Formats: sequence, structure tokens, C-alpha cells
Amino acid sequence: MGLERWSTAQVEALAPDASSLRNARGVTSQITSSGRIDDIVWGVCRGYQVAADLAGPAFTCSCPSRKIPCKHVLALLLRWSSDGVSDRAAPLFVTAWQTARARPARSGPPDPVAAAKRAQDRAERVAGGMAELRRWLDDQVSQGLASFARNGRQAFESMAARLVDAQAPGAASAVRRLAGVAGAGPHWADRVLGELALLRLLVDGHARLAELDPALAATVRSRIGFPTATDDVLAGPRLTDRWQVLGQVEFDEGALTTRRTWLHGTGSDRFALVLAFAAPGQPLVSDLVPGTEFRGDLCFYPGSAPLRALVADRASAAEPFGSPSGAGSIKAALSRWAGLLSTEPFRYDGPMLLSGVRFGEGCLVDEEGSALPLAPGHREPWWLLAAAGGRPADVAAEWSPAGLRPLAAWAGGDFVVAGGPVPDPGARGEPELPAELLAAALVGTARRPWAGESVAAGSLRISLGAPAELLEAAAVALVSRRAGVEPVAGRQPVSAAPEEVVPALPGAASLRLARILAGGAPGGGHLEQELLTQWLDAAAARGGLVRPALLPALLDAGRRNTTIRGSLAQVAGARGVWLAGQRGDWRWLLDEAVPGSLPLSGVGDEWRTGTGSVRLNLLVTLRRASPDRARELLESTWDQESSDDRARFLQTFGTGLSLRDEPLLERALDDRRKEVRESALDLLRGLPGAALGVRMAARAQAAVRWDGYRLTVEPPEEIDTGLRRDGVSAAPPRGVGAGAWLLEEVVAGTPLDTWTGLDAAGWVGVARGHDWVNPLLHGWAKAAISRRDPVWAAALLASDAAALRESVRWDLHLVLPAGQLARLAAEALRTEDGAAHRLLSLHPGPWPDRLAVAVLETVAARARTDRHTWQLGELCRTAALAMPPDYADLAGRLAAELDQSVDPSRVRPVADLARTLTFRHEMLQELQ
Repeated sequence: MGLERWSTAQVEALAPDASSLRNARGVTSQITSSGRIDDIVWGVCRGYQVAADLAGPAFTCSCPSRKIPCKHVLALLLRWSSDGVSDRAAPLFVTAWQTARARPARSGPPDPVAAAKRAQDRAERVAGGMAELRRWLDDQVSQGLASFARNGRQAFESMAARLVDAQAPGAASAVRRLAGVAGAGPHWADRVLGELALLRLLVDGHARLAELDPALAATVRSRIGFPTATDDVLAGPRLTDRWQVLGQVEFDEGALTTRRTWLHGTGSDRFALVLAFAAPGQPLVSDLVPGTEFRGDLCFYPGSAPLRALVADRASAAEPFGSPSGAGSIKAALSRWAGLLSTEPFRYDGPMLLSGVRFGEGCLVDEEGSALPLAPGHREPWWLLAAAGGRPADVAAEWSPAGLRPLAAWAGGDFVVAGGPVPDPGARGEPELPAELLAAALVGTARRPWAGESVAAGSLRISLGAPAELLEAAAVALVSRRAGVEPVAGRQPVSAAPEEVVPALPGAASLRLARILAGGAPGGGHLEQELLTQWLDAAAARGGLVRPALLPALLDAGRRNTTIRGSLAQVAGARGVWLAGQRGDWRWLLDEAVPGSLPLSGVGDEWRTGTGSVRLNLLVTLRRASPDRARELLESTWDQESSDDRARFLQTFGTGLSLRDEPLLERALDDRRKEVRESALDLLRGLPGAALGVRMAARAQAAVRWDGYRLTVEPPEEIDTGLRRDGVSAAPPRGVGAGAWLLEEVVAGTPLDTWTGLDAAGWVGVARGHDWVNPLLHGWAKAAISRRDPVWAAALLASDAAALRESVRWDLHLVLPAGQLARLAAEALRTEDGAAHRLLSLHPGPWPDRLAVAVLETVAARARTDRHTWQLGELCRTAALAMPPDYADLAGRLAAELDQSVDPSRVRPVADLARTLTFRHEMLQELQ
């Protein structure tokens, strides 16, 4: 029977960190042979012997890496998940490893007498520890909790250490937790008394172990810390069902990382909790993937409310499922929670599977109007709002007295993993215990005897005086309150987002975007940002909307990087605008006008009553459809607009600009706000026939004259009001005289078609050697840059580039046609010009073949000859973003060839180049 292939997501979940996964993708192409034998997939990657036993899973590799699994194992599994492996015979190292794994550990027959003696010794030690814990608990309540926080951590550590010595680690952990609670927050005494009460309940349970129901006795033993062997669990009853993996949550507890995975049986309606543990620096095995289901057997640990389980056997491969079975109302979930607490009063949290809930005011609200509060850190679930758009969704969560902690949701046919918790300093809990109990505990029963009636706690009740009775009453009150919680009423869910009219992008493209946003793209943070930009530009050009669940991460990326906002707005859709309107730091999206998103009817009312972002959007739309109507609207309210809005609104006039806009722009030149004047100047300088250009041309012709033989230059003597109004600055840069600066500014503001009689190269030629050559060249260069004139830019760079200031010179390169810039860069590479790399970085890509080949040749030469690798790395990173993706195969072959002859540090940048090109190629294919 053939192996069921894992999905790529299952393989990626095994990675110990993001860098291992990135490195694995880089060496996938370097697997020279591979195959399978039974449940073992094997291969040879870069000479290392690699194998993975999928039944474990377990891994082996001959490389020196300490990571488990290493990049070579991940690369093998990625190859197997995507392309499969051959059926060739396994080499000796595979069969030897398989035999070693199958060989049972040598051990002698168990000694029942010694085992019984060890069990008896441990029972006696635990009994002594629990008796001491009983006295310690009574002492705390007798002396009063008011001084509890002042005792310091040592007071708890000494008791916890005694319990560890008594082999009661579960009780020791509970005592240690008190150290972090005491004195922390406004309700610390309430939480401390509750923990002490449950510990006293545990002590009483241990004292009555022989009288308890076996299931409840197993729970008490488990809470104290008696271990249950895995073999004993697996030898117990099995529950066969189709198990849906609902979600996971991880806790880093310093000495241990714990992963909790919740499952639900579709036939049995049973929840199951699978725990996984890892030491610091070690990965957690991820064989249970949320959002998938499998048919198999589970074995549950013994207990009064058995939830923890082990996967004993799998009868089918894991595959995605559309929606969870067994989801119900909030009232039904609370009833189930109450039943859980009635059988296991020590439990703090439990699973919930809610059907058709919506978000509203820090709660989840179901269709009956019942609501449950969300836990601190999860009270604003933007991931759920984005995925569901305010519509009903099925949600898997953990419920505790702190509130709901969502794990995942099923919305609109998609499975969405919950976002992580965020800092929530405003969260305030409520006390769970009666005030009279707290008052007595704070003062201490030695000073103020507990006068309340003893409250029975079922079979666990033992009364040993006032402290015990107070703790007993607190335990009953605490469990009763937790089990009797009622749903919140009167909470209204948020209004639903508008329906989308634009189709979604292909699913593969959205998965690629998720990978980029999660840091899974090759090349590190810098390349990830550039790849995100390229993805968004390609998606905007194609048309379509991103998967809604990705919107929060995408909006955060746009908040940090303003250059991607335009393309992002085109793929965010109505859901993105709806989401951005509910959070302040995302409202930038409302200012990114999407043409056609507003109707043209009733624009007058919309202009008068709309918000700033709506009016900006309206102007953009109108400038495309009716530029004159847009100008008339702005003119009608120009005097009432704020200076910020005037500057923003004028920036929309670049579309449909005409001489009919000139009166308003001339009016803006007299504005008191600098930003408004600069916006108007930028527009007027690009408007053919504008009066500004005529005025500047007259000044330039008066200052610079060519009679066919001689160039005469007489710069303006001083700056007057007219020059200031037309944008000439009075502050020259350091090292430039006032007259030269005025001449440069006048020439820069003059339309280039003013310079007749000679072509661009001719004017540059007659200026060469003249006393005023520098201001003339810089003025023409600025004019060429502002008007995007490639003829003048080429003429200036071809003759007197060295005479130009560096900033001006490089801005001129940006005006050149892509082909000409590529030619300059290729020539610089082949002549080893130091400016080659900067020329390459200016080319937006994709590079023409001539330049791509020159770069690849340079990469090969530098990898073999350069002493330092940083230049090679910089060149490869630049090429990764601008070289045509079709060169991925050539780059991969070069990396494989270099791997046989040069140091690995020189191969790595080339392999990264090949991997990034492959990534871009697949990315663009998915968007076609």
C-alpha cells in the first residue's frame, strides 16, 4: 500500500524555526536520490544521508546540525509532498536505521515485588507531603492573606520544594503559581484564595482516595502528579471515530514548551486534548494539523472527566474538512461546561465549539442573542472580523473564567487559525468569591474566626476547624460560580461588511501571499518586503481580491510601508475598507482612493457631507471621468477647506490635467501653506502652455542667450516677489553662490522646449567650458527630472555627468528608458565600474536578457574569485528581485556547479538567488 503523501502545510509545521524552512527550500533541488521503504522516506541531500519515519514521526540525518528535523530532512519531506519519490531499493543506511528502530529495548523481566515496594514508598512520601501541605494551607488562612504578598517568592518555593521531594510535582506547580499571583493586580486576593481552596480540596481528596470513585481517584492522583505510563494508556479502551483537529495553542513555560491540540469526534461528540512537550530549543512534532480530520483510534487518560488522550492509530490520511460537526449554541456549550466541572472541579478551562457566532463589544454572540466575553488579549479578534466580515461563523475556543480564547474559525467556507494574543492593559477581571469570604481570609481566622456555615463538597468534604471550613466554603463557592455562569445578554454584533462585487484572486495566489506575510518567503526581511510589493503590483494589475483572513496582516504591512498602499487598496475590496474603518491605525486605507468605488450620481451632496477620505476618493473618481466637474467641486469649497485638505485634493489633479485647471492652480500659488504651493507648482510645471512656464521662459531667455556663435549668460541679480511666487528658493546650498543658484532655479523651472536653435546635446556642448556651466547643467538636469525627459537626461549623462552633483546625477538615471539604463549597467559590470551595482539597483526590472546574462556571468566570476562575499551577496540580492524569473533554472544549475568546487559561503548567495527567482516565477504564474 502506497504512502499517503503529507501536504506541504504538514511538512512546514515540522520546521523548528523559519530559517530552517527557508534553508530547506534552498536545498530541495540538491537531493540526488530518494525513495521509500514501508513508512520511511529516504534520500541523499548534498551528500548527507537523510531518512524520515512518518509513523513516528522520527528523523535521522548524517549532517552535524542539532536541529530536529534539520533542513535536509525538511527538504526531503518537501520533495516527497510535492513530487513524490521513487521506488528504488533502499541503501544500507536506511535498512540499518529501520532495523534499529524496530529492535525492542533490552530489559529484564519486571520485578513485581520491587515495583510494589517503589509504589508503596512513593505513596508514603506523597502522603507526608500532602499532610504538610494541609498544615501550610491552614496556616495561610489562619494568619491572613494580607501579608501573603509580602512573604516573597521564597515562602512558596520552600513549600513547593517540599512537595517535589515528596514526589507530588502537580501540587508543587500549583503552589509555585501562587507566587506569580500574590500581590499582582486588583483582585489578587480573590485568585489566591481560590487557588488555596482548590489545593485544600485536592488534599482532602487525597486523604479519601480509597473511598472515592475510581475515576475521581484517578483525577486526584493526576492532579497531585502521579504519572500514568503511555503504555498503560494505549493498553486501555480505544475510541474509534473520525477526529477533527479543531485548533492548537502553545505555552512557553521557560523549562518546557507545551502544545495543546483539541480534537472532536464527529460520531461520538467527544472532545479530546492531545498534549505535546519540548525542551527549550527543541521543536514540537506537528503531526496533528488544525483544520484537517482523520479516522483513527484515541485512548483517553483515566479520570472523572477524561479529556486528555493519545492517538493510538490512524486508519486514514489527514484531509481538510469544510465545517466542524457538533457545533452548537452558547447555552448548550455552557451546559456542557457545567457538566465538566461537576465531575472535575479542579478544571480551569475546557473546549467549546460554537455555531453561527458573530463578534460584538468584546464578546461572541450567537443567533439566540446569547453572548460570552472574550478573554484579555483576544477581545478584538481582527482575524475573525476579517474572515467573517461580521457574518456568522463557527468558532472553536477554550473557555475559562477569564473568557473565551478562540482557537480557530470556519467562515465563508474557509478554515482560519486564530491570531495570537495582544497586550491588553485595560483588561479587568471580576472577583469570583463572596466578599465575606475574602474579608475573613485577608484578616485571618486567628484574628477573626470564620462564622459562616460549613458547606459540604460531596464525598470530598472534611472539616478540620475554621481554616479548613473557610477553604472548603471557598472551593464550593468558586466551583459553583464557574459552573453556573450565565451567558451575557443585550450585546449587539457588529454590522456585516458589504458584499464584494469583484471576484477573489486564485487560491494559490492567496496562499503565496500568506507565506510572504508569515515570513516564509526566501531572502530575509528586505526581500520579503520587495516580494510583497511585487505580489501586490501583479495582483492589482490582474484584478481580484485577497483572501479576507489575510487583511489584518496586509493592513499592518501597509501601515508600516506607504509604498504598497496604492496596490493594496485595489486588492483589499469592500471588506478591507469596512475593516479599516473600525481601527485607527488602519484608516489610511480610507485615504487610498479606488477609482470607480463611488457612484457619480449625487456627487454634490457627497462632496458637502462626506468625510475627508470619501471626498478624496470622490475627486479621484471624478478626475478620471469628469475632470472639470471635480475642479468645480473643489473651487466651490476652496476657502473653507483646511490647508492639509487643499494640498491633498490638489494632488489628485495629475489625472486629466488641462489649462482649464490653471486658474485654480495659480490661485494656489498664493496660499499661505507651503505644501499647497508646492502641489500647485508641481502641476503647473508639467502643464504645457501654462503661464508659469511662459514666465520662467521669459526669465531664462533674458538670462541665457545664444546668437549662433557665442553663449551669453547674465543671471538674475536678486530674487523678487514674482520669482518667490513661482517657486524659486532664496536659500542656495552650501558652496553655491547666490547668482549661480538663481540661474539654476530659473533654468530648472523653464520648459525644455524653450531651448531652441540647438538640440539637447548641442546646448550641453555650448555650455561646456563656460563660466556658468554648473548652474546651467544643473538647471537643465532638474528640468529633465521633473518633466521626465529622457533625451535631455541622456545628453547630460553622456557628456558632463561627472560635473553634476551626485543626487542630481542619479536622479537623471531614473529618467532614462529601461533599455538604456540596462545597457549602462551591463557595460559597467563588464568593465568592473564601481557604479555598476548602483545602476543595477536603479533598474526597476525585469531586466532585459543582455543585462541578466551579464549579471549571471559576474555572479559566477565573483563566486570563484572574490576574496569577500559581501559584494557577491549584494549582487545576488539585487538580481533576485529584478532578474527575470525565467533565469531560475540557470541560477540553480550555477549553484549546483559551484557547490562542487567553492566554499559553501559562496554557494549560499547563489542558491538564495535561484530560490528567490523560483519563488517569483511561481508567484507570477499563480497570478496569471
